[in-house]
Amino acid sequence: MTEADAHLLIVDDDERLRGLLCKFLSRSGFLVSAARDAGHARRLLAGLDFDLVVLDVMMPGEDGIAFTRAFRRERHTPILLLTARGETEQRIAGLEAGADDYLAKPFEPRELLLRINAILRRLPEADSVASPPAVLQLGPLAYDVTRGELWHGDAPVRLTSTEAQLMRLFAARPGESISRARLVADLGRDGHQVQERAVDVQITRLRRKIEADPKHPRYLQTVRGAGYMLAPD
Repeated sequence: MTEADAHLLIVDDDERLRGLLCKFLSRSGFLVSAARDAGHARRLLAGLDFDLVVLDVMMPGEDGIAFTRAFRRERHTPILLLTARGETEQRIAGLEAGADDYLAKPFEPRELLLRINAILRRLPEADSVASPPAVLQLGPLAYDVTRGELWHGDAPVRLTSTEAQLMRLFAARPGESISRARLVADLGRDGHQVQERAVDVQITRLRRKIEADPKHPRYLQTVRGAGYMLAPD
């Protein structure tokens, strides 16, 4: 991946520094968005995909390390932490939380640019990532990923709009757990107020359509502490 392709998210409560970073990185060829705190960052992340997050550690409320730890349970987007503290303990805490790199303030903008490019070079190219199969087998059922249709032999299995959206989300990441919070965010993009309990109810209903024994699911599994996962044959 090159900087011309990359969309960065800058998260820093310092308005002046945030503005300077956005201007510098934009001039360096990146598409840049900015957030003032962790809550603002989550709202942007719910609707946009980013290639890298540049995240300040010392923010009011939820700090950067706590945000990184929570974020890493849901996504693998690289994170570069920025902090005014350069002590080893802070660096280790950030890396243990799931950050990909760490840069202490004050720093030279060019060093930030070099570190960002180094992280992006480690990312796989889009065309080298294996695409999910066109059809996922779930025992006697087949899910057509392209059409978003579930079939039992030659007979279509009727899905509600929410069940169909859940299947699309899981089919895009077979074998990977998706958190309830991530499902709430994705299902809520169309304006509906979706809560985690409502997601659990929809999962139960979907299992009745794809599982031989919904109480002991084989294909739509619960991953303790992580959410749910579609495990096709």
